[in-house]
Amino acid sequence: MQNVTFRDLYEDYPDFHIQAFRERKRIVDYDRIIFHFPIIWFGLPPLLKLWIDEVFDMRWIAEGQHNILSGKDAVIVTSVGGSESNYTREGKYKTTAEELLTGLCVSLDINNIDLKNTHIIYNADNLEEEQLEDYCKELSQILNTE
Repeated sequence: MQNVTFRDLYEDYPDFHIQAFRERKRIVDYDRIIFHFPIIWFGLPPLLKLWIDEVFDMRWIAEGQHNILSGKDAVIVTSVGGSESNYTREGKYKTTAEELLTGLCVSLDINNIDLKNTHIIYNADNLEEEQLEDYCKELSQILNTE
């Protein structure tokens, strides 16, 4: 894909010391932020949560400063190990995968970031090769959508 910068937070910050100023400088150049992660124990991975806490600075909103995130858009691509039927109100977990993303969605909304798409991959631990290829095609279409 052209014009895509791939960042692995666990590679960039193995010590969990986020360099928020550097991240904010980088994020200015991005039109779209793609959050790609597994749901771990019904929530965001710890380093992603920390990154959001450090980089999405509420002072931009509270003090009326120009929010560098305002006007950007986002896509969420996440995976869970369980079946889609487990992630329903009637299912094993009594909640949906979308509901587990509420904190991230609120963070995007409060920063005036337009969430374009949320894509959830179920049974991620047990995908067959053909299913994986189908997901790759779907994701390519999602990521190339304006």
